[in-house]
Amino acid sequence: MSKLVKNYNRRKISFKYGKGSFLYSTDGKKYLDFVQGIAVNSLGHAHPQLVKTINQQSKKLWHVSNAFVIPEGEKLAQKLTKETFADFVMFQNSGTEATEGAIKVARKYFHSIGKPKKNRILCVKNSFHGRTIAAIYASGSKKMTEGFGPKVGGFDHFLFGNHKSLKKNINKNTAAIMVETIMGEGGIKVIPDWCLRELRKICNKKNILLILDEVQCGIGRSGDFFAFEKSKVKPDIVPIAKGIGGGFPIGAVLMNKKVASKMTPGSHGSTFGGNPLAMSVGNSVMEIVSEKKFLKNVKNISNYFFLKLNEIKMIYPNIIKEIRGKGLLIGIQLHTNQVNFIKKLMENKLLTIKAAENVVRILPPLNVKKNEIDQALRIIKKVCSEIN
Repeated sequence: MSKLVKNYNRRKISFKYGKGSFLYSTDGKKYLDFVQGIAVNSLGHAHPQLVKTINQQSKKLWHVSNAFVIPEGEKLAQKLTKETFADFVMFQNSGTEATEGAIKVARKYFHSIGKPKKNRILCVKNSFHGRTIAAIYASGSKKMTEGFGPKVGGFDHFLFGNHKSLKKNINKNTAAIMVETIMGEGGIKVIPDWCLRELRKICNKKNILLILDEVQCGIGRSGDFFAFEKSKVKPDIVPIAKGIGGGFPIGAVLMNKKVASKMTPGSHGSTFGGNPLAMSVGNSVMEIVSEKKFLKNVKNISNYFFLKLNEIKMIYPNIIKEIRGKGLLIGIQLHTNQVNFIKKLMENKLLTIKAAENVVRILPPLNVKKNEIDQALRIIKKVCSEIN
C-alpha cells in the first residue's frame, strides 16, 4: 500500500528511464512522451548537455546561501536580461513561487511609492497561477479554492476575452493585471497580440502594472522566447519556470528597473532559489534555446504539426472540434470524451494530458524530431478512426 497522500490521480504506470522524446516503463514498454512533465522537460529526457552540466557542477558545489554572491546565478540573470525585456531577475524554485513573487513585487512597488491601498491583483476567472494558498485565490477557481478558506483577499477577476468585464473590474486600488499569455490548464487559450497591446494601454492609462505569466508558455514553448514577443508589448513583471530548468526545479521573476528598485534586502527570499546547481542547469538550457536555429526549428515543426492536426480534424469533424495553441503548446478540443481519448492514446503508446474545456494537451519537447511528430499523428488518427 502506497504511503503517498492521494492528492494526485496517478495513472497506473511508472517509468524506469527516459531518453529524448521517449519514456521507458518498468514493464519494458516504450512511450512517446508528449507530456514532458507538463512542459517542463523542454529539451526532452536526459539531454546530454544537461546531464554533463549536472555531473560537473554536482562535484563542485550544490548549495550556498543567498547571503553570498552566486556566480552561476549572476551569469543566468545576465543571459535572461539580455534576451528579454527585463532589467533584473529574482530566482525561485517553481512556477508557483514565481507567481507569488510577482504578486509581492507588484504590491511592494505601490507600497513603496506611498500607495499601500493600491494592492489588488486583477486576474482571469478560472485561470491557473499555481497551487499555493494565494495562487489558488488568484486563479479564481471554485474547484481549486474549495476547502481552503478563509478566503485570501486582494484578488479580483474578469472573464477571458471579455473587455467589458475587464474594464468593469478595474478600480482605484488595482495594482496589477496578471494573465497567462497562453492559458495552459484553462484549455490552451491564446491571448491575441492586439489584446495584449490593449492591456498595456489600459495599464499605462490607469497606472497599473502588467504581469504576464509565462510559466508554461515561456522559454521557447510558443516558438518565440516569450509568447508575448510578437505583440511588442513590454510587461513590467514576468514569472517563469518549467522550461528554463529543462527538468530541474527553477523558477524566476523577471522585472523592469522601476519595480525592481523597490525590492530591497529582506523584502523577499528563497532558501533554495538560485542555488549553484540549478543555475548551472539554467545556463545550459539558455545556451541551447538561445541558438538562432533552435527557435526557428520550433516554429517550423509547429507549423507542420498544426497543418497535419487540422487535416485530421477535417477527416473527423465529429471527433475533433478545434486545434488550439501556439508553437509546441497545443490543444485538441474534442466533441468526444476527453478522458477516454487520452486513455486510448496511451494504449497506443502516446502520452498526453488533459486541460479544461475538454481539451487534450500536447507538449512535445522543443527539440522533437519530425519523425516523432509523424508517429504521434499516426496514433491520433488511429484513435479517431477507432472512436468514429
